[in-house]
Amino acid sequence: MMVSQKEIEVRYAETDQMGVVYHANYVIWLEIGRAHFIQQLGFQYADMERRGIVSPVIDLQISYKKPLRYGETATIKTWVESYDGIRVVYGYEVLTSTNEIAATATSKHVCVTKETFQPVLIRKYFPDWHEAYERAKKR
Repeated sequence: MMVSQKEIEVRYAETDQMGVVYHANYVIWLEIGRAHFIQQLGFQYADMERRGIVSPVIDLQISYKKPLRYGETATIKTWVESYDGIRVVYGYEVLTSTNEIAATATSKHVCVTKETFQPVLIRKYFPDWHEAYERAKKR
């Protein structure tokens, strides 16, 4: 199983009145981690979109464990939790600077045509991505 890591410095604008990272910012961080994971596989979402295919989130689960604060560094760990040729479920851990788990999450995606939002088979439209996901996914 391949796991990528992306560090993110917590910015003041990402915190709330309590001085901790506002919960919605974690969704942005997950996307950053996912894009980094895909880049490490050798691909880019932009290439997929140029072919008229997009990959919307169809489910998102986040569990918050420990707050992060301004000035800390978050590490986003990302992997393919499951993949069946149509759907991809990414797994995530957001770690504090001291390697404590701040949040865990999963996001489920499908590939669809941009015009009609009809699902497409990743293994058919993007066989190179399919092979990479098969090699990288959790066993």
